[in-house]
Amino acid sequence: MSITSYKTGNISPSSILVGNAFYNPVVTVDYLVIAGGGAGASDSGGGGGAGGYRTSVGTSGGGSSAGSSLTFNIGATYTVTVGGGGAAPQNVEAVGGNGNSSSLSGTGITTISCTGGGGGGTAFGTQTGATGGSGGGGGGQGGAGGAGTANQGYAGAAGRTENSRYMGGGGGGAGAAGAVPTGGTSPNFNGGVGGNGVASSITGSSVTRAGGGGGRNAGNATGGVGGSGGGGRGEDTTNPSSQSNGTNNTGSGGGGRSGINPSSNGNGGSGVIILRATQAAASTTGSPTYTTSGSYHIYQFTGSGSITY
Repeated sequence: MSITSYKTGNISPSSILVGNAFYNPVVTVDYLVIAGGGAGASDSGGGGGAGGYRTSVGTSGGGSSAGSSLTFNIGATYTVTVGGGGAAPQNVEAVGGNGNSSSLSGTGITTISCTGGGGGGTAFGTQTGATGGSGGGGGGQGGAGGAGTANQGYAGAAGRTENSRYMGGGGGGAGAAGAVPTGGTSPNFNGGVGGNGVASSITGSSVTRAGGGGGRNAGNATGGVGGSGGGGRGEDTTNPSSQSNGTNNTGSGGGGRSGINPSSNGNGGSGVIILRATQAAASTTGSPTYTTSGSYHIYQFTGSGSITY
């Protein structure tokens, strides 16, 4: 079993005496947990919402402050569950799939859980964007945006109707709400822009993640741009391939599309969990990426696994 030693003059409250030396049976761990993003909808679809975003370093989603660092027991195994992104619909008049939750759990800690992003709403079916870590954008015909989850992300925006033309709302991001479609001249109107993500320096450099997906446009205007941090773009009607997925391993939402161009695009991006501590892990499963930054040992999980210090 691996243990961390402390000099006599630097003893933590949990230190124990073994022979003539003090040892600490715990390790302090910082975290970033992001759930999978929601997918954009079809048929004047709203963009997908970003997955819930919680961290002990910097700012959490929804404008919340950082949580407290975690105390892991040496020798105990902690479970890392990374949520996948929501699936884009392959039928007309269909909502986007919600993202899957991510979590970090184990002995002696309160589970850190994040809710998957809400899928986008559609103009001619379920118009309201789904509730999620961040909410999905509403479908055309003015469908309401889905609500975000407190301390994880923001709401999606409502869709828009103008002169019998329908535009999808932007999905919510971890750092900002999605935008209602604005701009354009009849019969060409822009889709709603996805909400921005949140930057984190837990790996030693600043990276923005968890942006919302953009909504679909009307006519020859512009599809909604995805939010910073990996949000997918909403479809331009004249360019169906412009619609894009949320970026994997960021928990970003996918872009909305029209009902006549089913495609493989518009999926939500998968989530990620990043852990750092001032000592290396004794073992891991799930093949996390291992890096160092200063005195920190950093493990980035893009799939589910476990870690033991």
